[in-house]
Amino acid sequence: MKIITTVREMQEAIRTGKKLGKSIGYVATMGYLHDGHLSLLKRARKENDIVALSIFVNPIQFGPNEDFETYPRDMDRDEKVAREAGVDYIFFPSVQEMYHDEASIKITVQTRADVLCGRQRPGHFDGVATVLTKLFNIINPDKAYFGMKDAQQVAVVDGLIRDMNFAIQLVPVPTVREEDGLAKSSRNVYLLEEERKEAKELYQSLLLAEQAIINGEDRPEEVIRMMKEHIENNTGAEIDYIEIYSYPELKPLKSLQGKILIALAVKFTKARLIDNITLTLS
Repeated sequence: MKIITTVREMQEAIRTGKKLGKSIGYVATMGYLHDGHLSLLKRARKENDIVALSIFVNPIQFGPNEDFETYPRDMDRDEKVAREAGVDYIFFPSVQEMYHDEASIKITVQTRADVLCGRQRPGHFDGVATVLTKLFNIINPDKAYFGMKDAQQVAVVDGLIRDMNFAIQLVPVPTVREEDGLAKSSRNVYLLEEERKEAKELYQSLLLAEQAIINGEDRPEEVIRMMKEHIENNTGAEIDYIEIYSYPELKPLKSLQGKILIALAVKFTKARLIDNITLTLS
C-alpha cells in the first residue's frame, strides 16, 4: 500500500495501472474510517484490480457553524484499516494541494440537494460535487463506491456522474447495520444507554413502512404518519424529518410508485441519527 499526497503522483500511479489494463475501484472518504467505509473497501477490493481510497476533509462542504476544525481525524488508524482492507493507494492531499488558488469555476447542484439533510445545509452539496469532480478527474476510476446510509449523497453523485459524463459506474452499497438493525455510525457512541436501546426503533419504523406499502398502502402521508407514531411511542427522540421521495430524483410523490426513498432523521440528547430504505414498486 502506498500513501500519495500530490495530485501529480496520484494521476501518474493511476495512468500506470490503466496502461497495464487494470481496473480501478475508488472510495472517497473524509477519514476516521468505520465499518461502513470498510464495507465499501471490501466491495471495491472484490471487484477491481486496484483499489484507491481518498482521505480528505473537504473544507468547502462545511458551513460557517459546522465542525471542520474539530472533525475527527486519525490517520494512523485509517492507514491500518486501509491496509487490512487491501487498499493499494491512499490519496491523502492537503487542503493547499486540492485548492491551491481561488477557484474560477463554481459547481452548483441544481436539484436533489434542497430536501432531507440538504435543506438545513445550503451549499453543502455544492462542496461535495466540487471535490468529487476534482477527485474523479484525479483518480479516474472505473467504479466508485458510496454507502446508501447517505442516500441523498448517492443521489447527488448519480446526477454528477450523469450530467458531467464521467465514465464511472456508481456502485451504491447497502447500509451496514448492528445486530438490532441500527445503522452503524460514528455518532452512535454519543447515545445514552437508554437511547441506544430505543435507537433500534428507527429501523423498525422503516420496516413498518415497508410492510404497510407491501400490504397496499400507497399514500405517502399515511406511511409517514405511521412511522411518526411508532417513533414517538417507542423513543424519546425528537423527529427532525420523515420524508418520502422518488429515487434518485428526490421528487415529491402523490402516490407511491416506481423506486422510492423513505428517509428519516431524529435527534437524541447528543446525537442526530439518519436512516433510510429504498423500495422499487410496480
